[in-house]
Amino acid sequence: MNELLLVASIAERDTLRYTPAGIPIVSGTLQHGSQQTEAGIARQVEFEISALAAGDISGRFADAELGASYRFKGFLARKNRNSKALVFHIIDFI
Repeated sequence: MNELLLVASIAERDTLRYTPAGIPIVSGTLQHGSQQTEAGIARQVEFEISALAAGDISGRFADAELGASYRFKGFLARKNRNSKALVFHIIDFI
């Protein structure tokens, strides 16, 4: 199963664009910071992750407040067929 739940803020976001097939899409960067427990030891975790929202959710993502914290749900996939870099594909957020 490939499902990711992440509380993060929208650090930056591109403008709404359309794929050649006419699907609306918005790319951006999410920023996360939290404290996690690993092997019984508290660990501070901070990272940025590339994200994109396609289809119906793209309009909501394009209008969402920058810097605000949201709970994102989605999955990870390669940036493109030949890339090893991962992108978080947002399918919902609140």
